[in-house]
Amino acid sequence: MARLALLSVSKKTGITDLARSLVEEFGFDIISSGGTAKTLKDAGIPVTKVSNYTGSPEILGGRVKTLHPRIHGGILARRDIEQDIKDLANNQIRPIDLVVVNLYPFEETIAKPGVSLAEAVEQIDIGGPAMLRASSKNFTHLTVLCNPDQYDEYLQELRTNGSASLEFRQKCALKGFLHTASYDNAIAAYLAGVETEGIPETYTVSGIQIQSLRYGENPHQPAAWYQTGTKPTGWAAATKLQGKELSYNNLVDLEAARRIVAEFTDTPAATIIKHNNPCGTAEAGSIFDAYQKAFNADSTSAFGGIVALNRAIDALTASELTKTFLECVVAPGCDEEAQEVLTKKGNVRVLILPDFLTGSKETVRAITGGFLVQTADDIIADTSKWQVVTERQPTPAQLAELLFAWKVCKHVKSNAIVISKDRTTLGVGAGQMNRVGSTKIAVEQAGEKAKGSVLASDGFFPFDDTVRTAAAAGITAIVQPGGSLRDKDSIKAANELGLLMVVTGVRHFLH
Repeated sequence: MARLALLSVSKKTGITDLARSLVEEFGFDIISSGGTAKTLKDAGIPVTKVSNYTGSPEILGGRVKTLHPRIHGGILARRDIEQDIKDLANNQIRPIDLVVVNLYPFEETIAKPGVSLAEAVEQIDIGGPAMLRASSKNFTHLTVLCNPDQYDEYLQELRTNGSASLEFRQKCALKGFLHTASYDNAIAAYLAGVETEGIPETYTVSGIQIQSLRYGENPHQPAAWYQTGTKPTGWAAATKLQGKELSYNNLVDLEAARRIVAEFTDTPAATIIKHNNPCGTAEAGSIFDAYQKAFNADSTSAFGGIVALNRAIDALTASELTKTFLECVVAPGCDEEAQEVLTKKGNVRVLILPDFLTGSKETVRAITGGFLVQTADDIIADTSKWQVVTERQPTPAQLAELLFAWKVCKHVKSNAIVISKDRTTLGVGAGQMNRVGSTKIAVEQAGEKAKGSVLASDGFFPFDDTVRTAAAAGITAIVQPGGSLRDKDSIKAANELGLLMVVTGVRHFLH
């Protein structure tokens, strides 16, 4: 008796070529349902509709097609169990040797603007996951394919061995279970987002590996890059124009860079990242000027850095970028002349990320025995809600400078201090165990340029020492969250020293 294949796919890519090879090369009989059966019939491939095979019509508008004992009996039968074989014979069920299934496009549907809950629910596949799970469970006796990328490899197995090897079948079963798990996770995450605000009671994480990385943070740590969802978004959708393969550390730093320049939409901005912290960030009238200012803020640290620009790269900026060693450059676009200039530095990775603004809604961090989830720190600074707590009042220019420093400080590891002037960072103190230590680092880096600058702190001041250190360096204005039991001490010191101080009421720790 000919081998039997069940083909029922939402994504039709490659299905006619696979079916034709199954029939013409290997003598398979094919049963199929709905749109897949029509596609095969239109291509002149002999096919039996599932409803004709089972003797049961498709009902409920197609919701019930393959949920039938003649289908699942043929999938789940164990060929080495005598009773299973008898059950097949007694119920006129043929064993199924191959199941090819992929699922309704649920994630593609919910990604569409304005999709309703009812529309999303209709794209929740039932029969497909049931067949995937059943055939994956019974991989010792049949093969399951859930991705067009597997078709050629399966045919090669048949051509080489006459049938698929157990090793291949087990590998395909794993992909089947991963596919259904990812699909269920997407549905659960969507419904959790519809039904709840904030963090849901159950949180699932799944992804598809899109690239094996050379290593992680260090050479002894294996690593890989995963894409969430079936449709590439974010960095998975970025275009790499040139350069070596991206590393784990490149991607971590690129995301840090993206988050900073995403803060600035109205004016051109540039940032240079080293070890997940900005060594230079600036706003200017052109992207060329913004990059120059960011680079000159700390040209020593910029060597080997990650550059993010929130405007397309032009030839003039490209020429400037080639003057030093950089690991990566990312921008929303790059004109042809600029691309030609950048080829002079062929090893630098140049990426185009059209959408800088869309980031993850949550951050996830693994801990032993579980993981932590928090909503993203994407609150937009509103200066109208800031409170001036000193006798000195800010000018519009000072308030704009304080806002710039505050936006950058949000993305510096705690304890974080940022000193800026002319919308350019002059000194950055990051990740120190006490705030005074971070302040001293930032002040030392700023040097004489600190005179007339402003300072931002990601946390409040428990003592007045940071205020006094800032004043001694010539800093004229400070922005900080406020909320310390000793706020009055810092305010008093600021008034004594003639400083302006603004409190935001919002803290931006980054650990």
